[in-house]
Amino acid sequence: MDKISAKWLQEAKDYLEFQVRQGLTEVIIPPFVEPSGPLGPLDVVRNDLGECARCPLHRTRKKIVFGEGAPAARLMFVGEGPGADEDLQGKPFVGRAGQLLTRMIEAMGLTREDVYITNIVKCRPPGNRDPEALEIETCFPFLERQIKAISPEVIVALGRISAGTLLGAKAPLSRLRGRFHDRGGIPIMPTYHPSFLLRQERERRWKGEAWADLKLVMGLLGLSGANSGDTP
Repeated sequence: MDKISAKWLQEAKDYLEFQVRQGLTEVIIPPFVEPSGPLGPLDVVRNDLGECARCPLHRTRKKIVFGEGAPAARLMFVGEGPGADEDLQGKPFVGRAGQLLTRMIEAMGLTREDVYITNIVKCRPPGNRDPEALEIETCFPFLERQIKAISPEVIVALGRISAGTLLGAKAPLSRLRGRFHDRGGIPIMPTYHPSFLLRQERERRWKGEAWADLKLVMGLLGLSGANSGDTP
């Protein structure tokens, strides 16, 4: 048996075992989507994800939010999970938090099309709750494959769940941010999630700290930025 066949067999075994753990007596098989043309590395990951039913989040989601942006982006942003607007549109960071993230990216002298944006989990947790351990464990291999396909020079981890998952760390975000952490040769910069910054709009220090984090990223990437002084 070649390596590819062995990999597919193991994934099928893992999926069936997950269905059994959920107490299901009828196996749910995601429909096969026939590719319309040559697939790039990210397309292969998306095709393998399919109409995912690997964890309970599929029961309440409207759309899978895989990610979007440049397939060979130098900079990648990883959030925690889709919200209501993202669930409706199937795109990451399109609500109020997404609008703030867009302004942050533009302040760095980039556009959303220059970077890649995704989340730890690809389906919205009900009520915007934190993703649970099983949901993260189930979805994380697809994020790892996205990272491998894109091969970014830097990843910005937005929020404590993203930072903790990517770094395998339990320390508070306040202790992780402000410096780079190595993950398999890729520098990770943890910073505050845009939704947190929106909740703390009256306290400017949080945006200032987030902007300081992004300026470190700009320095590493050699970006001058469109807004090198004030916070976005």
